[in-house]
Amino acid sequence: MQQPAIRVMLVEDDVNFQDALIAAIQLAPDMLLTNIASTRAEGLQMLDKTPIDVLLVDLGLPDGSGIDIIRAAHDKFSNCNIMVSTVFGDELHVMQSLEAGASGYLLKDSEPTRMIFEIRSLYQGGSPISPLIARQILTRFRQDNTPPKQTATHTKQHAALSAREQEVLEYITRGFTADEIAALLSVSRHTVLTFIRRIYTKLEVNSKAAAIYEARNQGLLSD
Repeated sequence: MQQPAIRVMLVEDDVNFQDALIAAIQLAPDMLLTNIASTRAEGLQMLDKTPIDVLLVDLGLPDGSGIDIIRAAHDKFSNCNIMVSTVFGDELHVMQSLEAGASGYLLKDSEPTRMIFEIRSLYQGGSPISPLIARQILTRFRQDNTPPKQTATHTKQHAALSAREQEVLEYITRGFTADEIAALLSVSRHTVLTFIRRIYTKLEVNSKAAAIYEARNQGLLSD
């Protein structure tokens, strides 16, 4: 007897990445793409339309956080398997997503065809997690409960860059272009530009020179 198709809902605002995922899912004989949303509002609305087996959701949506959709899906469908697909690799986003109900967390350096394999794994009870995220989670739980000592209350806090953002920052500092970084990391140019925007936001700057200066000032780069 043939197994029913895995019903997948996609919430993704990156048009190129969305198109690639749609094409990959539609080619998978065991999957059915039931809903597609590009915003938080659309995603929440779509949850009321069709039962789903797998929710694939981005976090940085134009009108809010994908974590709200994760929480709503987890509450509405007890058997829904939720996987994050995002550029956010910092601890705050990771832990908030897992606490909201996500069972998988992948950075957008995964190819869409690879995502199909991960969707199947998630549906079958697995928890696909990018290696960088897995290491971060392990590091968190290995730490003791003693809070770090604070020096002075007026000291500026260091920007919390993810491992991938730190890697991109170092390439930028060494003069590599977005296309060159994309080739080195085996990701798209768009993904690299997204990382760069996140770096600028976290460092509170709007140019490459300012980013390098601020990163050195915060001790994120070696001299």
